[in-house]
Amino acid sequence: MMSRSAFLAAAATLSLVLGLGPACSSTPATTAQPDAGPVGSKGPQFGPDGKLLPPPAGSPVIQFGPVTVAPQAERTQCITKRLGNDKQLRVNRIQNRLGDASHHLIVYRVSNDQAEQLEPKDCDPFADTLKPERGSPLMITQKYEEELQLPPGVAFTLAPNQMIRLEMHFVNASAEAKELKATSTFIEIPEKDFKDEADFMFIGNPDIKIPPKSKFTLGPTFLPLPETHEGVHFFAVTGHQHKMGKNVKVEIATAKEDAAPKAVYDVKNWQWAEPETVFHDPPFDIPKGGGFRFTCDFENVTDKELKFGEKANDEMCFFWAYYYPSNGPQVCVHTDKAPSGSVDLCCPGDLRCGFLFNDN
Repeated sequence: MMSRSAFLAAAATLSLVLGLGPACSSTPATTAQPDAGPVGSKGPQFGPDGKLLPPPAGSPVIQFGPVTVAPQAERTQCITKRLGNDKQLRVNRIQNRLGDASHHLIVYRVSNDQAEQLEPKDCDPFADTLKPERGSPLMITQKYEEELQLPPGVAFTLAPNQMIRLEMHFVNASAEAKELKATSTFIEIPEKDFKDEADFMFIGNPDIKIPPKSKFTLGPTFLPLPETHEGVHFFAVTGHQHKMGKNVKVEIATAKEDAAPKAVYDVKNWQWAEPETVFHDPPFDIPKGGGFRFTCDFENVTDKELKFGEKANDEMCFFWAYYYPSNGPQVCVHTDKAPSGSVDLCCPGDLRCGFLFNDN
């Protein structure tokens, strides 16, 4: 097995990735219907006021808070709660609504043998991402109001009385205390309409080092699709940067030097604080042996060097992609800064993933 010292840089990289640090606006904003992006989308449904249409009456809801967020406070807290469904659900839509001071919300389906924790408590971000037997993320929301609409017949399966974890990262940059709450609503389809299970990939490059008062482009970075995920269909993509981020572009390619890549995430007037989710109808596939090629643009307007990290003054270059049929959740990174040179790592599923949580 590879020594810890030979893989330390990549391991540290992924442990930071799992932090998804504070960067987004803490001020609620009215959600407008998103640009369809490079491919048309049926996506979420909006009313004439630009807000999401309400879920059907009786749809199960989990609420985080309310909690009071002190001035200048930044924390990650979780609740774990049973959904209260008396039968198996095939969830085809999830609606998240975030409160003031929120940075992002992660919704997890976790194993039913875990104990309920109804009061928000400090927690480690992405704690069970590399342990699929314990739980897996269903949706990440950075916007004040967002809906994940899965394709027809595609769903997340929730067991009877499913345990759900809401992980809230919040930042109050103001001088006044704020009250924060968030909700996640689960909308089902009939069992007869279910065809495929959905899942989630989180992908990025941590090789960020931006001199003061300068512009910087990271990429294009090529990350091959794991063999375990060949033949899956991707139906939605969301980019992620912090406040010095100017754009995230994602393409599918046969290789890094592919002369004719296809853009799958290229949002006009992209905003780091309210990044659009681009829905694809029909979904897109990655050719055998191909992968994602992605680029992030930054402008450092500060007097300090910016590096990769989870804090508000750090930066990130990541995106997440929703797909079906499920081959499990994956967190994947490419880095050129490992002692051994370039490294592609997808977890779980790689022996080197064990170093992430092993200090020996």
